[in-house]
Amino acid sequence: MSFLRGGAPPSSGVNVDKIDMAITELDTVTDFFNKMVSSCYSKCISTRFAEPDLNKGESVCIDRCVGKYNEVQKKVGEKLQSRGAANAAAGAAGGFSPL
Repeated sequence: MSFLRGGAPPSSGVNVDKIDMAITELDTVTDFFNKMVSSCYSKCISTRFAEPDLNKGESVCIDRCVGKYNEVQKKVGEKLQSRGAANAAAGAAGGFSPL
């Protein structure tokens, strides 16, 4: 594990490209989570903290907000993938597909 702590990488078994992809994916997931928390918190949680726990309305709101946020992200990801595949196919054919 010295590689992760700044030491020299081992001579075999380490794929730098896979590590870079994993770091990028972790950054993306962390960004997604932070944006979702911020958005749902501002929409669902009262600024007046009267109780130590979430009330029923806040819990339902957060549950719905997280579900909707995930569904929208899924749809956006699918749309981007389909456009990327269409652009790759058009690029291979010599043209391009406008976004």
